Amino acid sequence: MSESTSEKKQRYLVTSALPYANGPLHVGQIVGAYLPADAFVRYLRARGEDVVYVCGTDEHGVPITLTAEREGKDPQEVVDYWWAHMKETFGRFGIGFDNFSRTSTPLHAKNTQLFYRKLKEGGYISEAESKQMYSPTEGRFLPDRYVEGTCPVCGYKEARGDQCDNCGSWYEAFELIEPHSKVTGGPAEVRETTHLYLDLPKFSDRLREYVAGQEHWRISVKNFILGIIDGGLEKRPITRDIQWGVPVPEPGFEEKRFYVWFDACIGYVSSTMEWAESIGDPDRWREYWQEPGTKIFHFLAKDNTVFHTVIWPAQLMGVGEDGEEPFVLPHDVPANEFMNLEVVVDGERRAVQMSTSRNLAVWLHEALDRFPADPLRFYLASNLPETGDVAFSWRDFGTRVNSDLIGNLGNYINRVLSFAEKYTGGEMARPAELPDAAGAVFEDFKELERRYEERMLAPKPREALVELLAMGKRANRFFDASAPWKTRKDDPERARATLYVCSVLLGSIAYHAAPYVPEAIGRLKGFFDGPISRVSDLEALPEAYRVSGAEPLFQRIEEEEVLAAEERLSRAVRGE
Repeated sequence: MSESTSEKKQRYLVTSALPYANGPLHVGQIVGAYLPADAFVRYLRARGEDVVYVCGTDEHGVPITLTAEREGKDPQEVVDYWWAHMKETFGRFGIGFDNFSRTSTPLHAKNTQLFYRKLKEGGYISEAESKQMYSPTEGRFLPDRYVEGTCPVCGYKEARGDQCDNCGSWYEAFELIEPHSKVTGGPAEVRETTHLYLDLPKFSDRLREYVAGQEHWRISVKNFILGIIDGGLEKRPITRDIQWGVPVPEPGFEEKRFYVWFDACIGYVSSTMEWAESIGDPDRWREYWQEPGTKIFHFLAKDNTVFHTVIWPAQLMGVGEDGEEPFVLPHDVPANEFMNLEVVVDGERRAVQMSTSRNLAVWLHEALDRFPADPLRFYLASNLPETGDVAFSWRDFGTRVNSDLIGNLGNYINRVLSFAEKYTGGEMARPAELPDAAGAVFEDFKELERRYEERMLAPKPREALVELLAMGKRANRFFDASAPWKTRKDDPERARATLYVCSVLLGSIAYHAAPYVPEAIGRLKGFFDGPISRVSDLEALPEAYRVSGAEPLFQRIEEEEVLAAEERLSRAVRGE
């Protein structure tokens, strides 16, 4: 047993940003918050750590009501459908949540109102008149996302009423240039209304100290958030003139609801509570939210960074102040950049932004109809936007799967097992003496394993995958240099010893590949009998490895499949 697995377990709570329950999942969302978290969690569990991984759908707010109005449905009908659709899609893709909740539950409403009361008791809630956009045509106040206009900072013409998706700036909706209703396109005017506010400036010093102390955060995230805090925080409205959402427990606010940003992150707590209830230990959630020593990781895309590093920690600080609900602050907030699309237009390849309204996206459920989950997981993991924006390319998907997943890792596994089954009867017993080159390849693997773990725990799964591919290349070199197809005739004992060493390496490759291609490694265990383990963790080499009925783990991506997938995107660009 290695030192890392023999020590006391580290307790982790891992979350992925709650997706709005108003449409299907696309690959841009997957690389931002879900696949990186899932790979991280799978590795932690393999190391024997204590991990709970939760998520759920964000079912409140304007994106939901906009969809409901557009489709002529009740908001509840919309979220019920998309919660089920997303849960099924995540399952097909192999995302292993311990609990997948939703923010429309009574439990979540109770938790949101508890957070509100605690913050109010601490003196962090105030009431004030504010300006809000009003549609004379519709006869109602317009929530921020019902308003569009030109960004007052960068000039982006499709800016939302609360935040610009192009430059990330925050502002009030009435600051937009030429604001209008997103529903009718009619003009929007400013009127007075009353709302409740979270007093973020009161948390400035504590937030600055908290963020400055996170030496393990990605430097870009840390500097960005410190800049926002030092620039001066402002009170943030927590209620909206809308009928869909968590009710506000205040007289005079019966027709208002909590703003979705206020209750969304509380959904992580609600989901963890549901998990604890499901395992028959209702108070177990407190271990992961309220006991010191827990490491909380929030995986998300960069447009959610401010909410998780400023507003959410402030909420947790305020609620835990009286000592009755002492919440742990997030340990890390891995924020990924965005994924664009490579499309073919008139024979030319170009990168474009995804546009769900134009159907210009790679929808995950449709991709899973065409390809198995593992090749998609592998490609997306190799292209995670950890340090900058990336582009999804069906051409690159085919190339990387065929060359790296199949040509490197799959090729090694297949050639070792098929050779062993054909020429050794499927049993590789530990030799009395290992080949001369075994020591060197084992040491190389231990170094690659160390680098893989360092990068995975960073957490940077894309960089960890680079080390996995390096393991495959090193193992293939060992196999080629040892040439068991030659020695099996003139020195069969040496050939068997080579295949034994290759099996040790195969166990390590499978161990490190499992976070990326779990379904394939599950099938591998059906015909490969031996430790799926790091070389570094083997206290003694196993007595034997066995193989029976081995089959290739992956299938090549064919050219016609790539062309068909590219054509679908091309049709979307053409508006067909």
